Amino acid sequence: MDLKSYKNAGVVEGVVSVVANTLLFILKYWAGIVTGSLAIVADAWHTMSDSISSIVLIAATGLSNKKPDKKHPFGHGRWEQIAAIFIGIILAIIAYDFLKDSILRLKDHTSVTFGTLAIVVTCISIVVKEALAQYAFRLARKTGNVAIKADGWHHRSDALSSVVVLIGILLAKYFWWMDSVLGIIIALMLFYATYTIIKEAITKILGEEPSEELIKKINDAVTEMYPEGLQLHHFHIHNYVTHQEVTFHIRLPGELSLEEGHSVATAIEKMIEERFNITSTIHVEPLDFEHP
Repeated sequence: MDLKSYKNAGVVEGVVSVVANTLLFILKYWAGIVTGSLAIVADAWHTMSDSISSIVLIAATGLSNKKPDKKHPFGHGRWEQIAAIFIGIILAIIAYDFLKDSILRLKDHTSVTFGTLAIVVTCISIVVKEALAQYAFRLARKTGNVAIKADGWHHRSDALSSVVVLIGILLAKYFWWMDSVLGIIIALMLFYATYTIIKEAITKILGEEPSEELIKKINDAVTEMYPEGLQLHHFHIHNYVTHQEVTFHIRLPGELSLEEGHSVATAIEKMIEERFNITSTIHVEPLDFEHP
């Protein structure tokens, strides 16, 4: 995907999500009020939270695409991780509210009678939300945008919660407590989604190891240039989302001049920039050097 498409991906996914989720929210909230179901109303607000998170995603995409400046020489790409954390917090707040309300209704022995309307609305929600999730995941795979992936999981968790609601609707006539239990289950699913979203975002902000796949690709590319082997090691990656930097060490014969060693390192750095679109910094060591 080219740079322009990358920059537009978050905005496009966000706009599609806001429109679809707002329409779904209206439909599900209406059905929840008509039936008196806390689970369906909870599911509606879960859907509305998707719209909120998508608005955050649009804003974060705009901020992350700002060009590097004097104060932020590596760009603003990590706004995407910040957005993902914010989305997770929104999910946690909504989960807490519905967990509390569901427990209260369970204590009060509150029951709900569902009808055909609830079944139809819930089925529509499952289909639409899973379609949105697949769309978001596809964009995330192409761009590596963690905020889009977080939004995709938000859609997926909404689709799964609707599946749980549908099962509950079909069983509700046998169990008076079904609506309250469904509310609790949806709340727990939201808490889990919060955990996975925030964990991934924080991992990227704190720093992560380069993948074995990336190391192998760089090793193979360098071996094509220098078949004798340069013993690449000590890899580190710095992920700024829209900009990535990798550092590693190579070993060269000690009799090479400083200028010759610099020439080898510069040629490899240029190749990595052209082939992988990653800025690299290479540290040169003599062949017999051993790290303490």
